[in-house]
Amino acid sequence: DIFVNDAFGTAHRAHASTAGVADYLPAVCGYLVQKEVSIMGKALADPERPFVAILGGAKVSDKINVINNLLEKADTIIIGGGMAYTFKKAEGYTIGKSLLEEDKLDYAREMMQKAEAKGVKFLLPVDNLCAAEFSASAKPVLEEQNIPNELMGMDIGPKAIEAFSDAVKGAGTVVWNGPMGVFEFPAFAKGTEAVAEALSKTSAITIIGGGDSAAAVEQLGYADKMTHISTGGGAFLEFLEGKTLPAIAVLEERADQ
Repeated sequence: DIFVNDAFGTAHRAHASTAGVADYLPAVCGYLVQKEVSIMGKALADPERPFVAILGGAKVSDKINVINNLLEKADTIIIGGGMAYTFKKAEGYTIGKSLLEEDKLDYAREMMQKAEAKGVKFLLPVDNLCAAEFSASAKPVLEEQNIPNELMGMDIGPKAIEAFSDAVKGAGTVVWNGPMGVFEFPAFAKGTEAVAEALSKTSAITIIGGGDSAAAVEQLGYADKMTHISTGGGAFLEFLEGKTLPAIAVLEERADQ
């Protein structure tokens, strides 16, 4: 008789079971979708300021449009995880064997220039926990801005932790998506854990993207301190990009009819 979509995690996919059915039945969203869209919608359209966005994870290419869109809205953008090393290389630092997307160096420079022109603080790690190999048993080595050729960045260092935590302290709204390092290896989980802890202590509205960020706050016992933990990974990112989510759009169209 009626179609209720409460699956925000698949709202970015135009599938028969998400967007298709709504063309044939009276269609509404459930309470979870309503909460996701209203909390994140306000964070992007009318955030409590300062608005801080924390982005991590492996690849710049996954977050290209997110960074671009957030530069129009955020007061501070913090970059950690493997994607930070493409930005560090673009700044002129050596990054050793760290993750690098060579074809995104120009884009990284462009984003940093855009941030400067707009007066958006763009924070990158000023020190790094490194290792000679990608392994849980690898010995952590602390390096400052330049990483030697034989090492790879695996996590943010203590100075970066302090800078990122300070940025969160005075925030009005914080959106976080993506770990700060190789979170699955305990020796390189400190950066992600510290960001989760900083978010648990701030009075800001805190919105956590699905995936590793959600896993981190759940694992560390901070889930009840967050304003909202999204159930969507890909859907959350596309929402941050400013993209239309097909399964939500079709419900909005039905509501207007």
